[in-house]
Amino acid sequence: MDEQWRIEFDADVTFVNGGGLQTQGFRLDIAGDAIDDAELADYFVHRHLGLLLVDTVTILRRQLIREGHKGSRGGPSDPSPTGASTPSG
Repeated sequence: MDEQWRIEFDADVTFVNGGGLQTQGFRLDIAGDAIDDAELADYFVHRHLGLLLVDTVTILRRQLIREGHKGSRGGPSDPSPTGASTPSG
């Protein structure tokens, strides 16, 4: 069986039209044993949550975890073809 990895992180997200959100201890499946902050931010807000009008995403803490995939939308275990695309906007 191939090793599966997840990333646990905290993040602050702001939107161009005002407001924001914060997450603590959020976990996502990732394809390998590495992901940089820019890739993680894009994956989290666009592919996983499908958010638009995102201004900034600041990754505050991150921890790589060797753990079986749980089915993160837009991630390596997502069977839907729409999970692989990134919405524009």
